[in-house]
Amino acid sequence: MIEIMAVLSCFIASVLLTPLVKKLALAIGAVDKPNQRKVHQRVMPRLGGLAIFFSFIIGFLFFQPDKSILWPILIGATIIVVTGVLDDMIELAAKWKLLGQIAAAAVVILSNIQITYIDLPFVGLWELGWLSVPFTLLWIVGITNAINLIDGLDGLAAGVSSIVLIAVSTMAIIMGDSFVAMLGFLLMGSTLGFLVYNFHPAKIFMGDTGALFLGFMISVLAILGFKNITFFSLLVPVIMLGVPISDTFFAIIRRVVHKKPLSAPDKSHLHHCLLNLGLSHRTTVLVIYAMAAIFGLAAIMFSQATSTLWAAIGIVVVLLLAIQLVAEGVGLVSDTYKPLLNFFRRMATKRQG
Repeated sequence: MIEIMAVLSCFIASVLLTPLVKKLALAIGAVDKPNQRKVHQRVMPRLGGLAIFFSFIIGFLFFQPDKSILWPILIGATIIVVTGVLDDMIELAAKWKLLGQIAAAAVVILSNIQITYIDLPFVGLWELGWLSVPFTLLWIVGITNAINLIDGLDGLAAGVSSIVLIAVSTMAIIMGDSFVAMLGFLLMGSTLGFLVYNFHPAKIFMGDTGALFLGFMISVLAILGFKNITFFSLLVPVIMLGVPISDTFFAIIRRVVHKKPLSAPDKSHLHHCLLNLGLSHRTTVLVIYAMAAIFGLAAIMFSQATSTLWAAIGIVVVLLLAIQLVAEGVGLVSDTYKPLLNFFRRMATKRQG
């Protein structure tokens, strides 16, 4: 019952705050102008992530989850939101955005929110030791940027993040972690309230303020929910975040193949590829929502199958094959990169021959 109240309170707060943030964004010039890389055709107010952030804070003050580690998380979140606000207003250079992300991650890492060991199958316990800090830093910064990269269509990042948060909160409930579940519900309610104004056709964008905040919080919640556990359990949050992680992975591969800087923007992300196939804006977003939901369900199934090693391995293999086939089918790397599809075609030709 309290979880439902948490979601509703943050949802209502976000619905009420978003129009005010929209007026603020327009007043201070925090707007997103169309260009050849972007899908929208008119000037749009951004900074919408402020509504998500303040709604989350309102929910926190109302429900007051009792945990000392919450304060470092809130401080880190504030640093990431300030970074996002500055970027939405004056478009920070990539190095300054990265510095803000590292500073936010450092706050939570110094408060002992870290992945300190991994229990590897067939090998045993692997104490990360000094590697714990860079390992955790890489996770937080990586997921923060992964969510930011999928923020390319109306409602996409907000919807995918909400689906991921549902999965995280569900797993937290299964594992008996009421603290992570409550934070997940507060954040989900705040994001869904913003989605009312952000779904196609959007009236406001979340901007880097929202994308960085959601990515940061999701990465930290995943650490809290799955830290210091087996390698297979560590894969649970990775599977939950399958859409943004795989899109980011193929973006890196694409830029390496085409010999472009890793930070170079392009129009070949998953949502761009689906649009190029002829799908409408709304349909593309709904298709990616469905993908995110499948990954979320797969993560929950995987968590229940980890007691049976080969069942867990089977789920991972199926997911990896599905990701590769989708990537080749929509052209995530290039129109000619289709090794698996070409292999299946050759096998089919041989059978027919």
